Amino acid sequence: MKSPVEELEAKGKAAKAASRRLAYLSAEVKNKALHNISDDLLAKKGEILAANQIDYLEGEASGMSAAMLDRLMLSESRLGAIAQDVLAVAALPDPVGDIFDMRTLPNGLQVGKKLVPLGVIGAIYESRPNVTIGIAALCLKSGNAVILRGGKEAIHSNSALAKLVQEAVIGAGVPDGAVQFIDNTDRALVDRLLEMNDIINLVIPRGGAGLIRFVSERATMPVVSGGIGVCHTYIDQSADVAKAVAIAFNAKVQRPTVCNALDSLLIHADIAERYLPLVAAEWAKAGVEMHCDKRALAILKSQPSLKLVPATDEDWGKEFLSLVAAVKVVASLDEALEHIERYGSGHSEAIITEEYQAVMRFLNEVDAACVYANASTRFTDGGQFGLGDEVGISTQKLHARGPLGVKELTTYKWIIFGSGQVRP
Repeated sequence: MKSPVEELEAKGKAAKAASRRLAYLSAEVKNKALHNISDDLLAKKGEILAANQIDYLEGEASGMSAAMLDRLMLSESRLGAIAQDVLAVAALPDPVGDIFDMRTLPNGLQVGKKLVPLGVIGAIYESRPNVTIGIAALCLKSGNAVILRGGKEAIHSNSALAKLVQEAVIGAGVPDGAVQFIDNTDRALVDRLLEMNDIINLVIPRGGAGLIRFVSERATMPVVSGGIGVCHTYIDQSADVAKAVAIAFNAKVQRPTVCNALDSLLIHADIAERYLPLVAAEWAKAGVEMHCDKRALAILKSQPSLKLVPATDEDWGKEFLSLVAAVKVVASLDEALEHIERYGSGHSEAIITEEYQAVMRFLNEVDAACVYANASTRFTDGGQFGLGDEVGISTQKLHARGPLGVKELTTYKWIIFGSGQVRP
């Protein structure tokens, strides 16, 4: 009997072998595999939800936070949305094989680039079982094999979903071994996985700051990670107040447990007395707790129905992942930009304003993966950006930034057409 490490290494070798065939697999076969996955998610929803219920109840019993339980939970509606996301990936153009930047040199050589898969992707993730489907779908579409390693808190859900994917894609003609799942939750296997740079071309961690730091420090292959999402929305002095209230409400409340939700609200002093009571009243309806600086507290203290807490230094630059927001009144756009530069995580930042110059300064000067003017940061999402889904949201600058879709899972090779040229 093979040891867990030997099993992992065997799965890696199988993924590597499959990746060679995946690299030139037709779009028709890949799309058929994706349609099979989508169909089976609905046809087998009973067994998937039953497996997820086991994970959910175990998580609840262990004292898992509400935010983590929300990420863990599957439902019929969520499965339906995941199935639709898979179809959206199938509908995307296949980037593999695209040729670009072709040109003819003075010596007659034709030189250009061709998009090709990366090879084998390693995905290490926590809590959210939908990631099993999303990453597998994007890797298949982009011609990459994938090795999936979810967290122990979702082991039953992920096992059921991975089995579904493996059966669905083989039925479409995808090479056996293209989708691998590590069903052993021993942390030591992650250590070994991160040493397999002869197999894995890129590793993508998705989860909390601890997991991302662990993977980034130990991986022997390139890592694309997103870190935490500390997202600011700045209300400029010229903002349309109704628009600004609606955007801040959506950014904080629509789904507070995710990385692109609002964490800090910055308000220009000239509009604060008009704006703050309005947004606070709307947030109060959803139970948002506001950690306010002295100026914001002074404006809101006359409203006893609000959940107000004096802000501390720890509130700035904090990803709350809950119905909590830090609130600060600033004297100018310059102060807002300085605050975001100091406390932002490079994820998603927004300005609400009717001044073109303020918009352009914000877009030009804020250093983040996604910078918004007059829209909610909740749109930082592969599906919302037209990518079908995402394998993660990168706050790095290499090799890709923001939501990582199909094209971000490719690289290129130079192709050169000659007619007998030799170098003099």
